[in-house]
Amino acid sequence: QVQLVESGGGLVQPGGSLRLSCAASGIIFSRYAMGWYRQAPGKQRELVATITSGGITNYADSVKGRFIISRDNAKNTVYLQMNSLKSEDTAVYYCNADNSWYNYWGQGTQVTVSS
Repeated sequence: QVQLVESGGGLVQPGGSLRLSCAASGIIFSRYAMGWYRQAPGKQRELVATITSGGITNYADSVKGRFIISRDNAKNTVYLQMNSLKSEDTAVYYCNADNSWYNYWGQGTQVTVSS
């Protein structure tokens, strides 16, 4: 069975930082591109950041320069370091694994940025 389990979400003040983790099991992790997506209430799910199996990263313009995606293949884990958080970053953040043929999603973790 494939599982992607996100953790690290919570409540943080504007300007603060948070690091999300996504632990994968049931897949050959190193062969998958990994990504973080988010969805706020009433809005469509949107791409936040991706990282290929080779370590090439891509970011949404809205988070570029503030967020960093990384992966540790030895731990089957992908991370999202979020800095300079804004209220508009508030959303449920989902982990995704994709190898072009298959894709999997985590259950999501809530990030709330508020004073």
